[in-house]
Amino acid sequence: MSVTNFDKTAFRPTAFYRTNVTVMVLATAVSLVSMDTAAQSPDGDAQLAGFYGFNDEIPEVLTTTRLRQPKTRVPGTTTVIEGEMIRDLGIMNLVEVFRLVPGMVVAEVGSNSPVTTYHGTVHYEQRRMQVLVDGRTAHRATLSDMDWQTMPVPLELIERIEVSRGPNSAAYGINAFLGTINIITRNPADTSGVEIRAIRGSRNYVRTFASVGDANDSYDWRLAFEKRKFDGFDYQSGGPDPEPFHDGHNINSFNYSSRLKVNSGFNADIRLGVVDGVNEQDKDRSGELEAVGHPDIDLRDYYLQTQLNFTPSNNHFFHILASFENYDRRQQWPIELPETAVDCLANGDLLFLKANKGLCFPGSPGGIPLTAEVNADSEDSRFELELQDTLLFSDDLKLVTGIGFREDTYRSETYFNGRGNNHQSRVFGNLEYSPTTWLTLNGGGNWERTTTTDEGYFSPRVAANFILGNNHALRFVFSKAVRTPDGFEQNPDYGYTLRNVEPAKYAGYEGYRVNSTDVWKHYSYVTLGETLKEETIVSREISYFGQFPMETGQLSLEVRLFKDELRDMISGVIQFKDWTIDNNVALDQEGVEIEASLEFPGTTFRASYGYLEQDGWYTGPVIRDENGNPDPARQEYNVDLLGRMSARHSGSLALIQDLPFGIRGSSAYYWADKFRSSRFERIDFRLAKRFFQPRYSAELALTMQHYINEEPDMSSANNIADPNQLFVEAGIRF
Repeated sequence: MSVTNFDKTAFRPTAFYRTNVTVMVLATAVSLVSMDTAAQSPDGDAQLAGFYGFNDEIPEVLTTTRLRQPKTRVPGTTTVIEGEMIRDLGIMNLVEVFRLVPGMVVAEVGSNSPVTTYHGTVHYEQRRMQVLVDGRTAHRATLSDMDWQTMPVPLELIERIEVSRGPNSAAYGINAFLGTINIITRNPADTSGVEIRAIRGSRNYVRTFASVGDANDSYDWRLAFEKRKFDGFDYQSGGPDPEPFHDGHNINSFNYSSRLKVNSGFNADIRLGVVDGVNEQDKDRSGELEAVGHPDIDLRDYYLQTQLNFTPSNNHFFHILASFENYDRRQQWPIELPETAVDCLANGDLLFLKANKGLCFPGSPGGIPLTAEVNADSEDSRFELELQDTLLFSDDLKLVTGIGFREDTYRSETYFNGRGNNHQSRVFGNLEYSPTTWLTLNGGGNWERTTTTDEGYFSPRVAANFILGNNHALRFVFSKAVRTPDGFEQNPDYGYTLRNVEPAKYAGYEGYRVNSTDVWKHYSYVTLGETLKEETIVSREISYFGQFPMETGQLSLEVRLFKDELRDMISGVIQFKDWTIDNNVALDQEGVEIEASLEFPGTTFRASYGYLEQDGWYTGPVIRDENGNPDPARQEYNVDLLGRMSARHSGSLALIQDLPFGIRGSSAYYWADKFRSSRFERIDFRLAKRFFQPRYSAELALTMQHYINEEPDMSSANNIADPNQLFVEAGIRF
């Protein structure tokens, strides 16, 4: 894992509070100018519809508290990205959507593995945001990491994505440390019929989508298939003879989604899916033990999900959700160890393998090499059960409560040297109370116990929303959250077993396990075996939401100011030859985020901006070098690691416009400044022609992505030969 130092910023509390006062004054002023009469209470039918639909007048969200609320009552800032906007902007893969979210950045690490994070703190390991797909936890069970490359969510089937920005453990537990991403797919009733779409573009990008479904009074269903193929980056290094990069993927997914409508008070959602394919990994970036072949990942994943929805009355709703997911990854590659390295193993000496040089210490290359095959196979699964109950005592008093249980099971010879499991159990709830028309109070929390630490944790949140007219609100939010180490962080047993060993003189090494303890690069820094504890965050938010109706359009504005204190953060490197993680870094983060949209008939303009100031310092035990002397540079290195994806400035601008002759055009600009001492900038253009006939509709589109800054934004190996990337797509629906 190659890392460069993060350019830290100064921490200025006075600037934070000065900005708070300014925004509060402006928000109050514009709200008083636009103040309307208080909202009227909905009738019973409207309340019932609120369980399933969204209000068109004031945007509503579900993710923040698990209770459907208008944005004027939500205890926190939540970004909503509609599926139609994702498709109109010509976004080509799921992770790119999060460039539209203030404070979130997107990058690629390793062999073109996409990552995204809110306010940084991750690089390879995305373990501090809860990701849901239709209520199902979507990150890998044991490694607690997101594999966006293989997510079985076609862009055509996204209804909306809600991103709760800020700690959300009060609703979803320990993984919602920095926030929650909730991907909501389209109802099968809305996609009945047949749809086919094909996209082809630069760097051998291929995406094919097909779905078929039907809807009637008792049963709605949809079967969908998607193929995603991509060659990744063009080369790893420049010069007269650029080195190619083996970093593409070829992924296939099948999804079945249905709703069985038994009666007005009961229905059942049934979902299942299968994913298979290959995720290419370059031997120079992802290989271990002197790999001489590419360690490509063959994947076979599947999931099953059932949600039973009960509506005893207009004021009462509850559901039972059960899901099972299995992630099966097979990753094998050939290696070649020089004879001197084998001698090191035979003598029990510490082995220093250096990529492409075949060196070990002591000794030098030469003799007859040992060849063998190793693997990083893993299979992990998650069973999750949840009961959630919602009571609407009145329009002014609403309560959501629930309990949940999760079992994670892992099986890997390489990562765990066997099989094991972890368990989590939780109780959660949120109470919304509006004592007057101008004030809404929210109080909630989540108590959770996990076997990774054998401890219980409580994550609370309290908020006061001052409703300044129908369409404006000022929020004050205080929350705490924890994140516990996952199974791999806490209980690894890392080693590669040699198989098919040749030549015959090395037959005694058949089945020999090379442990990470044999190849520590910096043995004085190793923390393997240390017991980790929970990370904590204390967050304070002041935010404003407002809508400004116009004669033929509407302006929406949301501003968030935050101050977060992150303590006992787990920092360091998780690698076979370098295992240095520990609870040893503290961070203070503060900043402002703005999200605005302007909508007219046929025109949508959207803007987002995030500003982050971050200060970090080392809090762990003194790190000593190989001579036993204090090593302050290494301590600072651990601090810098935690800010690898923190961007001081980031944002987006997007315009969608209806043009003559049935053409729809769009343009989007994305940027992230001072991002690992570099800047990401890209502008996208899309033109789409739509055809509407009595028996079918069709669309032809052309999308261009222009990389303004041609320098790699995350790694010097991530190079694109042509800054202009073109994509052509065609779709038809019957």
